[in-house]
Amino acid sequence: MVITFSEKRKKMGYLVPVLIVAILVIAIILWQGFFGGVKTVPPPYIPPPALKVMINFEILEHPFLEKLQPFEMIPAFEEEIGRQNPFVPN
Repeated sequence: MVITFSEKRKKMGYLVPVLIVAILVIAIILWQGFFGGVKTVPPPYIPPPALKVMINFEILEHPFLEKLQPFEMIPAFEEEIGRQNPFVPN
């Protein structure tokens, strides 16, 4: 089957109007998206009301807490820290 130049021209004749219509549709959609339509304004930010902090100091008078004694001094770490090469498997 031989394809002649007139058949190729006929196919190209259909592509040009389709391309023009596609460009027009895209342009109209973009125009409506950017310049048309209703502009919505976001509602103003209303911060939540501040909560009042209530500290119960009576818990510090619990008899269990009176038995606790503070450490006088924490001993220093005496062993060697880490390995020479930590990426080598054991």
